Amino acid sequence: MSTVSTTRSRKKTGAKQNVTPSFMHWRFLVVLVVITSVFGVLAARAAFIQVIEPDELIQQGDSRTLRTRNMPTYRGIITDRNGVELAVSVPVRAIYADPKVIHENNGFDELRRWDALADVLRQDVTELKEKVANPKRRFVYLQRQVSPAMAEYVDKLDIPGIYLRRESRRYYPTGEVSAQLIGITDVDDTGVEGLEHMFDEWLTGTPGSRKIRRDAKGRQVEILETKAGEKAGNLQLAIDQRIQALAYKEIKEAMIYYQSSSASAMVVDVKTGDVLAMVNAPSFNPNDRSDIAPHRMRNRVITDAFEPGSALKPLAVLTALEFGEVEPNDTIDTSPGWMRLGGSLVKDSRNYGELSLEEIIQHSSNMGTSKLGLSVPKNFLLDTYYNLGLMSDTGLNMSGESSGIFHERSRWSKFELATLSFGYGISVTTAQLARLYATIANGGVKTPLNMVKSPEQPAWQGQAERVISEENAKAIVQMMESVTQRGGTATKAAVPGYRVAGKTGTSRKAVAGGYGEEYVNIFAGIAPVSDPRLVTVVLINEPGGDLYHAGDTAAPVFSSIMGGALHILNITPDDKQVTFSRFLKGGESGS
Repeated sequence: MSTVSTTRSRKKTGAKQNVTPSFMHWRFLVVLVVITSVFGVLAARAAFIQVIEPDELIQQGDSRTLRTRNMPTYRGIITDRNGVELAVSVPVRAIYADPKVIHENNGFDELRRWDALADVLRQDVTELKEKVANPKRRFVYLQRQVSPAMAEYVDKLDIPGIYLRRESRRYYPTGEVSAQLIGITDVDDTGVEGLEHMFDEWLTGTPGSRKIRRDAKGRQVEILETKAGEKAGNLQLAIDQRIQALAYKEIKEAMIYYQSSSASAMVVDVKTGDVLAMVNAPSFNPNDRSDIAPHRMRNRVITDAFEPGSALKPLAVLTALEFGEVEPNDTIDTSPGWMRLGGSLVKDSRNYGELSLEEIIQHSSNMGTSKLGLSVPKNFLLDTYYNLGLMSDTGLNMSGESSGIFHERSRWSKFELATLSFGYGISVTTAQLARLYATIANGGVKTPLNMVKSPEQPAWQGQAERVISEENAKAIVQMMESVTQRGGTATKAAVPGYRVAGKTGTSRKAVAGGYGEEYVNIFAGIAPVSDPRLVTVVLINEPGGDLYHAGDTAAPVFSSIMGGALHILNITPDDKQVTFSRFLKGGESGS
């Protein structure tokens, strides 16, 4: 029995030994298939990602590690002819928020920090939080162009989602002195007024960029690409800031003293047409725009047109000389001091009788200029006005510049031509009047006015042309000198040491249906007469005191501005020139 049991035991053992290898072989195959499949899938996925469609993964990786940073760029500098800075850009910061980050980091829990932020920004804390209440927004400006000290304080508050970014702000060292001329920029540093607007493209640079790769902690590990930007251009003006400051001081004081609504002045270099000063009062502070009224921002020298009155009388005399109707030494009979033209009256303040051409200008005779104006053909008179640039642009090409007001007619009455000869029926700007006098002072050569030294202006802008004869231009200058001498209407315009030629203009302001009680006072003058170098025009608008004639208001202001400008530019006085000339003649005769 034991033998049988042993035999059965051996058979069972053998059976087990036969079954086990078969089971192990099947399990091994399953594992092998699974492992092979996994690696096959991984290999296929890797091949798909790296060979067939790699762009999406690369894009996702780059979005996490690549950043493009703009290099800071600043607006170009504006300087005067001597390099004095008139407009510069200073670095500031902007405070902005990422509402999504604020909400994700429970940023509103820091109540004291939000109170401190609202306090430094001078905003209501509730309104400040409302700006960032939408968690779907990613960018909200809280305040632009803040000072470095304020930015540093905000940075130390360390509120989640509140960040700083670099930007620039325009600063004007001369303040209100050149405000209307230079203009201003907006919060995005874009020119919106004056030369800032006119040369905005030139003054604006293109920022450069740098592409970098960051690691997981946000640290820069590699610079992949650097792209250079375009540097902003600088702007150099023809303005002389010394003369600009002097002129502004004088017209601001004059506006207050004569109780006028506004005042303007312009100084022009006769030889080149360069504008050395262009000022207006009232003005504004471009560095503090909290209280800027539109009327203060207007550059009245180029925008406001007015009837020049007697300031145009030399032009009527010049027209008669150019036509050949009279000679410089001729006389005109103005008796009896008045005349009727088509039912309208033209008269002088008194009967001057027989007047020379010089005396017509010296006494500002309406009768004299009317007779001269009517003595030449209408077309010749009008063409002379056009040729001297009274109804055209001055060459400045500034934004808002007016070309004046002149109503061309097919038929002109004698009275209309007469009033045109003494400065009514036509409106011009201060800049146009300055160009007219500069043309006469330059011997009859008309040169466009120029505001900019660099960048160079187009060639057509600098072309000069002769519009009247040199002989007649010099004769008119000599005649206008009598205005500032004894017996003239503007003795207060005289400048010690210099010979000054010029003309006053006191005109009533036009209103609906005629003329009102308000006046415009003008004085336009040339100096020195022996070698004309400067033209200055002063306008006092609506003087409110007892003095309302140009000889009492605009003339003394002209004297201060012209005298100061001549000294600043170190222009030799006429009396010194005469003395030096006599010295040379004496030396020659002695030799």
